[in-house]
Amino acid sequence: MSADNQTPPTATLERDAKLPVTILTGFLGSGKTTLLNYILRENHGKRIAIIENEFGEISIDSELVVSSEEEIYEMVNGCICCVASVRGDLLEVIRKLMGRSDRIDYILVETSGLADPMPVAQAFFVDDEVLDEVTLDAIVTLIDSKHIEQHLDDVRYDGINSQAVDQIVSADRIIVNKVDLVDTETLERIESRIRRFNQRSEIDRSSYAEVNLDAILGVSAFDASQRAASDPAFLEDHFVHSHDPDIETCAVRVAGQLDPERLQEAAAAIAADYGDDLLRWKGVLAVAGNDRRVALQGVHRIFEIHDLDRWEGTHRDSRAVFIGKNLDSEALTERFERCVAPLPQEALAR
Repeated sequence: MSADNQTPPTATLERDAKLPVTILTGFLGSGKTTLLNYILRENHGKRIAIIENEFGEISIDSELVVSSEEEIYEMVNGCICCVASVRGDLLEVIRKLMGRSDRIDYILVETSGLADPMPVAQAFFVDDEVLDEVTLDAIVTLIDSKHIEQHLDDVRYDGINSQAVDQIVSADRIIVNKVDLVDTETLERIESRIRRFNQRSEIDRSSYAEVNLDAILGVSAFDASQRAASDPAFLEDHFVHSHDPDIETCAVRVAGQLDPERLQEAAAAIAADYGDDLLRWKGVLAVAGNDRRVALQGVHRIFEIHDLDRWEGTHRDSRAVFIGKNLDSEALTERFERCVAPLPQEALAR
């Protein structure tokens, strides 16, 4: 869908003087950053601030956002849904945005792929200053149609929440993404399963997160009174959320440039060896002979390596984050270190 035939979602936004916020959620690898990039490329004429929260110590997502003109705020010191201080950081960023003279038009909050969006939504209703100036427009949940069923089948009942289920239950709009990777029968089964958890949300389908923006932005779909009616404790500051303790992150940072052939081989081997347990892997890499930053994007055994924009400055290194179970941090780091390209002879002679 091109910008030429896209109707800007302006009419609904202008009806409300408050600054609208969309919470963008979805399990690891569902396509949240891809959707952000799609929104930023479209001709909607809005100034958008992006607030990102990552599950890991190295920030990757902000570097995968294609637009450098938008303002991006990162929160990487914990998961926004279960660390109160991070929710406090979120509110502080919003207060700063509200206090600016060059007011922005929209805020997009991209949660970690392991986040429950309800504690994030709740944060907007326990701070009177924010509540007076900001309106929560909708919780939009992306679904990875290739892998969602295995996550739904992995529901545990020992006190650990299922993040994939939490994200579906909380949604005001659901986008079943990556429909090009599955057949129609699978899609219909997925949507039927989604309906067991959430009967009120509209469901759209997409490939590469290309959706009708009028269906997800400026829709005024979040109803606080309805949420409070179904959960009287919604407006109380007590939300507790637990992540699966078996899920871990492994951060890899390698100096020097990577040989492209070795990198491709290493990525294929990682997918083969760790694929079942590797929920998400992503990176921004420096590749020998390529003056652009290179993105690594993977979910389980599916991965792709593609160019981003040009490098700025002279310092180039490679960073990657792996999220999953049974990960060997040292082994993953060694695999990337073995990809480092040898220095040119003239550099060695200096």
